[in-house]
Amino acid sequence: MKSRFFPMAFFLVCAAPFCTTAQQPGNFFQQNCSACHTIGGGRRVGPDLKDVTKRKDRAWLEEFMEDPPAVLHKRDPYALQLQREANGIAMPAVPGLTPALAEALLNYIDAQGGAAPPPAAAPSVAERLFTSEDLAAGTELFQGTRPLSQGGPACISCHTLGTMTGLAGGRLGPDLTLVYQRLGGRQGAGAWLTAPPTPVMQSVFHQHTLQPDEILSLLSLFEDASQRSHPAAATAEIPIFLSGGVLGAALGLVLMGWIWRSRIGSVRRTVLKAAQRGAA
Repeated sequence: MKSRFFPMAFFLVCAAPFCTTAQQPGNFFQQNCSACHTIGGGRRVGPDLKDVTKRKDRAWLEEFMEDPPAVLHKRDPYALQLQREANGIAMPAVPGLTPALAEALLNYIDAQGGAAPPPAAAPSVAERLFTSEDLAAGTELFQGTRPLSQGGPACISCHTLGTMTGLAGGRLGPDLTLVYQRLGGRQGAGAWLTAPPTPVMQSVFHQHTLQPDEILSLLSLFEDASQRSHPAAATAEIPIFLSGGVLGAALGLVLMGWIWRSRIGSVRRTVLKAAQRGAA
């Protein structure tokens, strides 16, 4: 399966600016890991981490947590299996994830007897049904015509959807057309939006958290996009746009040349006549 290094973790993930300390692994897990994992609560985007140290030895786990791309690059069978089970989503290297912090997280996971509590917004996200009003609100929030209540930037600043026409949307972040499927539906995508674990998203939304009703509206939009479109639709018009731009520039140059041709001729005639009078 082709690797898609979508900017999120499928095992254990954190962002260095928000790492607490090795003495606070519980808080760290809730803030950085619970979007993709539970401890005894079943699979989300990544695997359920209960008894993870019984499935794989600690040395391997710590090595993987500290540099996932390096382990994948070695074609490690277990790492490749995890990637396949996560729909090709791979964990990026996490700045600041030290051996001490990795060990503390594994100790915390071992000490849990059940599921780690989900993010606060997850229950309301799971209970409500999507409505046409949610879809309309999600579209407005994504495009920025309705501001987020906590002042966060609109999704369109960095992302696009296959349901958007033309070249609408940003290209700094990934296309989100199929994000609803990749993250495992409402539960996984909702948990991810509640506590985004990637460094960029966490730095942007750490002080501008999405509210439950906003998450529900965005989930409605993402579900609709995943059912009606494909990521390629968001970029299919780029070649046409570029071709049109080149053709337009060429026509503009031809037009300018035609306009200025007569002007240059008139200047030459004036200069020639002045030269002839001077010679006479």
